[in-house]
Amino acid sequence: MAGAAPASLAGSDLAEPGALNVPRHLAIIMDGNGRWAKARGLPRTAGHKQGAEAARRAVRAAGEMGIECLTLYAFSSENWRRPQAEINDLTGILRFYIQHELNNLHREGVRIKVLGDHRAFAPDVAKLVDNAVAKTAGNTRMTVAVALNYGARGELVRAMQGLGKRIQDGSLDPAAIDEAAVETELDTHDLPPLDLLVRTSGEHRLSNFLLWQAAYAEIIFLDLLWPDFDGAALNGAVAEFTRRERRYGGL
Repeated sequence: MAGAAPASLAGSDLAEPGALNVPRHLAIIMDGNGRWAKARGLPRTAGHKQGAEAARRAVRAAGEMGIECLTLYAFSSENWRRPQAEINDLTGILRFYIQHELNNLHREGVRIKVLGDHRAFAPDVAKLVDNAVAKTAGNTRMTVAVALNYGARGELVRAMQGLGKRIQDGSLDPAAIDEAAVETELDTHDLPPLDLLVRTSGEHRLSNFLLWQAAYAEIIFLDLLWPDFDGAALNGAVAEFTRRERRYGGL
């Protein structure tokens, strides 16, 4: 588990580490940037910029609470259907965030991991992501997994292809395939099991995100838009998580 957070992660609206039975692995579908901007008469890019600030707050809050892994749905494989101008805006924000936050994250012991295939982005962005992953690979206090060009169905297809290759080369007996074997081929193979999935903006769907991993995760849908997410919102979601009884199909 993650240890106590550095002072730079402290926040007065957050629970003390250990005060709540926090999830080891929290994932967030960060939804509502566009609606946040529209409600204020601003361009969508303004919503995305505020969404990046909310992501920064979420990382800080999760670190303060002792959450071991935070997974953020930053860019889905379906987001390529958006207008090119918006894709450019999102890519620019990703580039800016890595350039300006990487040293802070590294200093605070955060390991960066990527879910999906970030190589579909512009070469300079893909290289920035690769450098961030390599630079933080040895950090152990907390993992921030960023889903980039990620879709759960695509992840499962890649997992099946991986199993198929192992069968083809004789290293795997088809009869030996079980859930554990599938999980070794998933993008999340080295992350803790997903405990809690949160979606903002009031939408009640998973949108092709962590479909396998969410099988027994607790799911919370919040009405607030992502740019308004803060430590208090995370605290509330974790408090709700602790009140739920997780039976995994038992009594």
